[in-house]
Amino acid sequence: MQREGLIYKSTGSWYVTRDEEGTFWNTRIKGKMKIDGAISSTNPIAVGDLVWFDVEDESIRTGMITEVKSRNNYMVRVSPHNKNQKHIIASNIDLALIVVTINEPRTSTGFIDRFLVTAEAYHIPSIIVVNKTDLLKPKHVSILKQWEDIYSRAGYEIYPVVAKEPATLAALMEKIQGKTTLFSGHSGVGKSTLINQLIPDINLRTNQVSGWSGKGQHTTTFAEMFDLGTSGRIIDTPGVKEFGIIDFDKQELSHYFPEMRVLLNDCKFNNCIHINEPGCAIIKAVQQEVISEERYISYVGILESIDEKWAP
Repeated sequence: MQREGLIYKSTGSWYVTRDEEGTFWNTRIKGKMKIDGAISSTNPIAVGDLVWFDVEDESIRTGMITEVKSRNNYMVRVSPHNKNQKHIIASNIDLALIVVTINEPRTSTGFIDRFLVTAEAYHIPSIIVVNKTDLLKPKHVSILKQWEDIYSRAGYEIYPVVAKEPATLAALMEKIQGKTTLFSGHSGVGKSTLINQLIPDINLRTNQVSGWSGKGQHTTTFAEMFDLGTSGRIIDTPGVKEFGIIDFDKQELSHYFPEMRVLLNDCKFNNCIHINEPGCAIIKAVQQEVISEERYISYVGILESIDEKWAP
């Protein structure tokens, strides 16, 4: 008997799949399987995928996945095991959320921008959540204000929160209602603590930031999806040290910076990559502080890191 299901957890070899009746099954991949719109990646099936599976043993709820339905979207990064391969983080996402901290541990704007650029490339709206704002010293408060200016000008919403204080989460909770939201960020930024507050009784394991290194420890091993009450879902992902982008074309990178995208037609040359070309509207906008210098520096850094062999 065949059933339709939604992938809630991926361990690499087994997939926790929820059927249309709300029952969870342990499923695995059939040797030869049809994947509509397949991309080359280290994981053929991702959390968020809609699948068809054959029931193997109904008494212990096991099944064999035979087909992955066409994805509305997906988000990828460089595989943690092979820098030349893609890894699908999750699919069928309504909102991409990056949890960051200014201190304990520090999140760089370069990391934030790589995440945002990837979400833009895959047509997924994204927001920034700044956690642990109760720990900010005066110098950190000025950084928060700077971030709010930089990213609001770029068109992004930024949510300062304290994960352990539910009163600070009201606006964020309203934002993610009714959506499938991907949560990402460094280890130690409080992602699991935040999800524990948004979904009471879920009891995700959390760890403290290491005192000597200022870095967090992994508490999430595999991507996993959780129901957000009766409306919406949260996809929790393992903490990452770096957000490696892959399969980007240098010529198109500026299209994924919203504040640059609106000015591209004003450049003198159609093939302008906004480094030292005459008549470049982007460079002019940076000089006039219409585009923040920090975002432009991130753009240049990402541009220089793009491996041409991945260009289309």
